Amino acid sequence: MLLTIIIFIAVLSLLVFAHELGHFWVSRLFGVKAEEFGFGLPPRIVGVVKDDAGKWRVVGGKDEAVFKRTIYSLNWIPVGGFVKIKGESGEAQGDNDSFSTRKIWQRALMLSAGVIMNVVLAAGILSLGFMLGLPSVVDDEPPTGAIVRDREIQILSVLKDSPAAAAGLASGDVIQKIDGRDFTTTAEVQEYVSGRENQETEFIFNRQGTELVKKITPVKLAETPHGGGIGIGLADVGLVSYPFHVAIWRGTQSAVFLTGEVIIAFGELIKNLVVKQEVAVDLSGPVGIAVLTGRAVRMGITYLLQFTAFLSINLAVVNFLPFPALDGGRVFFLILEKIRRRPVSVRLESLIHNIGFALLMVLVVLITYRDLVRASGQIIGGLKKLIGV
Repeated sequence: MLLTIIIFIAVLSLLVFAHELGHFWVSRLFGVKAEEFGFGLPPRIVGVVKDDAGKWRVVGGKDEAVFKRTIYSLNWIPVGGFVKIKGESGEAQGDNDSFSTRKIWQRALMLSAGVIMNVVLAAGILSLGFMLGLPSVVDDEPPTGAIVRDREIQILSVLKDSPAAAAGLASGDVIQKIDGRDFTTTAEVQEYVSGRENQETEFIFNRQGTELVKKITPVKLAETPHGGGIGIGLADVGLVSYPFHVAIWRGTQSAVFLTGEVIIAFGELIKNLVVKQEVAVDLSGPVGIAVLTGRAVRMGITYLLQFTAFLSINLAVVNFLPFPALDGGRVFFLILEKIRRRPVSVRLESLIHNIGFALLMVLVVLITYRDLVRASGQIIGGLKKLIGV
């Protein structure tokens, strides 16, 4: 459990730090002062700044006001970081190095830079993953230049109210043997199970290193009209790696594809929420993400890389939703400014963002409570192992 917590904090810190670094770089590019770039979240441990003579100095309190350069701070809460852009909240409107004095397209790009950086980070992580070998669905003929190893037959989905669901199977479980026999492809498994209709069959699965033995009776399902089935969707999965230059292209391509898929998924989520007043997908907060991180850690470094990249893309898409307090919400106000040819009142915009932030915090608390309820068994078990009970 301790290892999971450490890795979860490291993953979250990487994603947040990359996001803030994007804002920092683009702001500097447009000549806007970054008053502070923090490693971790306040309260501050120490802050340093390079003075006019090019020497690093420790600063604090009233001393900060005399420096025109960025203060780099180390903070007590070891999660991600933050960047304080001069004029971002509407102040310092007459200063040449203020955010508020830049053109609308420049301000929009500065606000969007964190989101862009998260997608770039995902592309970099996936590229590294494809150099090492990422879990992927594989065919009999792998892509040109690909090296496939550790092939296995993995469950992708479990049909509700099926024999597999009753047996407690889950996506990610790997078929090792059926009735003591080894199988190498999904087609072989489907053919064998199809001929076992109404006959008890012994399945051996691997679930994150743990062997599961299940006796399941295949039955005729709507999805298997010509024979028996247990209600699982299967795929041939293996670790796929590429040469360096191909891996970079594949990683970039996958990041763009995943971003599109996540955008579509969020579109469906919002559509169902508005039209049907229901949430059709399962949302996770910090606790749920920590649990998923633990599972990825147990499955291996390549699965953790893949999970981190997917998380980075999710963070990017969520941050760019046109909701107050998010980067997308701030860009939305810039679009209004462009249409109206004058900015929204600083006080009104600030109030709307504060309300939006409060609503987001309420949502996070509710989701976190639900995650705690669902994962209470795992958390208690992990704590017992940690303290040796």
